[in-house]
Amino acid sequence: MKKCLYTDQIDDYILNKLEGGAKEQFEEHYFNCPSCFRQMEERDALISTIKNRGAWLFKDEAASEQRDWVPAWKRALSSFTPRQWATVGVAAAALLLVVFGVLPQFRGSSPQFVLSETEVVRGESLTLISPIIDVKSVPTFFEWKSLGQEVEYKISLYNSELLWSAVTRDSRIAVPEETRQRMLPGQRFAWQVRAFSARGTLIAVSSKVQFQVGPAE
Repeated sequence: MKKCLYTDQIDDYILNKLEGGAKEQFEEHYFNCPSCFRQMEERDALISTIKNRGAWLFKDEAASEQRDWVPAWKRALSSFTPRQWATVGVAAAALLLVVFGVLPQFRGSSPQFVLSETEVVRGESLTLISPIIDVKSVPTFFEWKSLGQEVEYKISLYNSELLWSAVTRDSRIAVPEETRQRMLPGQRFAWQVRAFSARGTLIAVSSKVQFQVGPAE
């Protein structure tokens, strides 16, 4: 199977090393590439496991620093009870099952992103609410469907070029008066929203919806 040309950029994207056009180009690609999507999901699963289990595995490390010095790995291993060893084994087996058993079966589906302990969102198209058809006057706000509290949205408004962009955690944003004055009647515009997780990973993209502002009365 031919390797995707963008595969080598996945780690750079996760570590926020891609900038400007390179970052946007990668986001446009991986959101439509099943292979890159799957690899992003695997990395998210690993990061989530480390984040959720790491503190538990080494919770006694700080207290042990008061005793005679022993290598950290020996302290960690010696502090495990049989039940903890069993739990670690089960967790490791479950993770391997997810990465190598379950995920390949869903290679063509969108990945799931863990936003918090209670919120998980599947990477998919983000639904725009207003405006989605031609309007009689210049809109005062843009609105879209919320994906959760731990999500940051970037909205972009275009005519022949990028006219305005902004970032918000709400699912609705007011249009600045300066921007509204540049939206002349009779012109056609397009807008799009991208959703990002707290780690800055792109998790959803809306379609680019066009609308026209009606002529002044």
